[in-house]
Amino acid sequence: MKKKRRSDRDQRLRAFPSVEQSALKEYDRLESRTRRVLSNTYQKLIQSVFLEDSIPNGVKYLINRLLVLIEKPSLDPIYIGLLGSTGAGKSSLINAIIQQAMFLPVSGESTCTSCIVQVSSGCCEHYQAKIHLLSDQEWKEELKNLTQLLHMTEERDGEEADLWDRDEAVDADEATWKLRVIYGAGVEGKKYEDLLSARPRVKIPASRVILLQAEEARELSVKLDPYIRTQRRDQEEEELAETQIWPLIKHVEVTLPRSALIPEGVVLVDIPGTGDFNCKRDEMWKKTIDKCSAIWVISDIERVSGARAHEELLSESIRACQRGLCRDIALVVTKTDKLHLPEYLRERKMGNPVIQSQRDAILERNETIKLKRNRLLKERLKRKLPADLKVLEASDLVYTVSAQEYWKQALLTEEQTEIPKLREYIRKRLLDEKRRMVTKYVTEAFGLLLLMEGFSSADSLLNEHLHMSGLRQFVGEKTEMLEKAIEQSFARMEQPLREGVQVARSAYRRILGACLVRSRGNQGFHQTLKAVCLKHGVYASRTLARIDLNEAITRPIYDQIDPVFGDIFRASKPTSSALMPHIDAFKHSLQEKMTEIRIRNGWKYDSYKKSFLIQEISAILGGLEDYILRRKRRIYESVTSSVQSDLRPCYEEAAQITGKKACERMKDVIRRGVDRQVAEGMFERARERMQHQFQLLKRGITEKVKGSVATMLTLASSQGDGLYKELADIRSEHKEMEKLHRGLREAAENAQLRRAMQNFLLGPSSSTAGHPNATLPPPRE
Repeated sequence: MKKKRRSDRDQRLRAFPSVEQSALKEYDRLESRTRRVLSNTYQKLIQSVFLEDSIPNGVKYLINRLLVLIEKPSLDPIYIGLLGSTGAGKSSLINAIIQQAMFLPVSGESTCTSCIVQVSSGCCEHYQAKIHLLSDQEWKEELKNLTQLLHMTEERDGEEADLWDRDEAVDADEATWKLRVIYGAGVEGKKYEDLLSARPRVKIPASRVILLQAEEARELSVKLDPYIRTQRRDQEEEELAETQIWPLIKHVEVTLPRSALIPEGVVLVDIPGTGDFNCKRDEMWKKTIDKCSAIWVISDIERVSGARAHEELLSESIRACQRGLCRDIALVVTKTDKLHLPEYLRERKMGNPVIQSQRDAILERNETIKLKRNRLLKERLKRKLPADLKVLEASDLVYTVSAQEYWKQALLTEEQTEIPKLREYIRKRLLDEKRRMVTKYVTEAFGLLLLMEGFSSADSLLNEHLHMSGLRQFVGEKTEMLEKAIEQSFARMEQPLREGVQVARSAYRRILGACLVRSRGNQGFHQTLKAVCLKHGVYASRTLARIDLNEAITRPIYDQIDPVFGDIFRASKPTSSALMPHIDAFKHSLQEKMTEIRIRNGWKYDSYKKSFLIQEISAILGGLEDYILRRKRRIYESVTSSVQSDLRPCYEEAAQITGKKACERMKDVIRRGVDRQVAEGMFERARERMQHQFQLLKRGITEKVKGSVATMLTLASSQGDGLYKELADIRSEHKEMEKLHRGLREAAENAQLRRAMQNFLLGPSSSTAGHPNATLPPPRE
């Protein structure tokens, strides 16, 4: 059994070079032994109170805390989002990283990945895929959207028909196509109510999940292809038999067997660049972006300079840093093997070294792009994000890759394609996250065992010391100070919010006009605008750039608040507006008080009293960071959601307009509606809504601090009710946890020593770009 576990672990660590494997093995050992100690403690605790008529509150608390820690996952998935337009090369890049050519469909003529696809490796023996379908309610919404889009087409008069645009025609054709695939030919003229009672041609599983499995990657790829590739309209009816489910697909999860190239725990997410017309899919698009801890903006070499789609994707990524979990952005330039040598030489500046070959030209061009785009990206991030964010300290924000050359190696070596460099980035991110998680896990477990050992201690009652030292009063005073500090931190938002509202009031007509006017007139815009109104100001399509009127007219507000907002939620350098340093200061003040009490009352240095309180304070306040991050997105989006709510009636009114000059009439309704709402204080209400969300966060933080710290102090002083008599003997578990806690420091020291030795052995001249055991600077946090 031990050999099998060791074999499984070795398979899981195959993606890592030897130095990193040693570090991960140490962290795995610490975690597994800690879980074993917690399980043994839990069993003893349950047995000690099994026959009791009533269980003291303190024991219930311990049981719950033990269960939470025992069931806590080893590592939360690390999501790396690949955000790019159709044809940018996202699927090709994933295929190269996992070293499975053509595993995901790559963009060709009329083909591309048509939904969000997550790729990870796991403990499974086979290649697996889970295809998640829209729920019944979500499909009803999709059905309503499709029929509305088609009925808009039918309502066009002759004048509007002349304005029908190719892109709009593509959207209408796709709507017709989806309905035919699900319900058969001739359904496009039916009403929504009729289709609700129609019987689908395809069998839909009750679980709304389709499972695929194969022994080989190529076999799964063939099975998966019809579900995630945009289907051709010219396919014969019989060819569609296996693919009639694709309009119902929400997203796909692909799991590979343990890989030597992508470590278990990392999820690569292929994210379409514009969102989706379906509200649920579009909401999932946003949530997927926001849960990514790192985002790679994917842009091919021909679109990276100034293309509108590329700039919009960068903006979306920066917004994800503000509202979501993202702490790292990188620009990945794809298809860098593309270069027309005569044209490049003609445009190349005189005086540079002579180019000897196509390869030399590609490498020179790639280095030039890196330097330029790295500088531009840093400048852009500095305008929006806190100046001390680690992403701004990174030397590499831009990668130039070629998936095609990774396979062919006709012009570039494997290292020069930079695919190995991205794999190294992935491994470093997982290693850093594993180190952070295990440190937190062992520390929490140690604090809990300290408490339980303390309950069984015969020392003088802690309650007397707590009372004598005035600790409860001290905590109350510090909590009030924390509340005031949070209030002052959030107050920094007031001025930029007011300034942003003023700018928005003066600029909204110009911004709205730019959104509603097209250089070629109303041609190609009538049905698009109606779709925008049906979706309350937001429209996402595979064929058109994403349109969000609410975000556009509130952009001046965000331009003003972004620097301060980012400063509030920064996690490092203390400033007058940063939130987490105030919470850390609160934690340190309580821990210092514990030390003071220890000295005054003569507690032993390693006494459970002081150690438990210090560890439990860290655990309680450490959990606040997750709570704050969950609230952060709601706060950030409150301005846009408030505006969208206020404008909803005018969108709905505009969506009902048909007949002659419908496009101009819709524009007039939207303009008048926005004018009316602005006059009635729309932007001011949005400002107040954000301020209200900040107040809710402040209230939530203080309530959690007061409740959790009060519970901790009550438990720490609960010996008076005879609780210690109820607990089993856990002295052996306590000693084991002491060893494991010391092992944390040893693991950190060992890792530092290994890195130093490796750097010495490699030497400054050694190339690390593509060597499988190479070590690169860790990714940003």
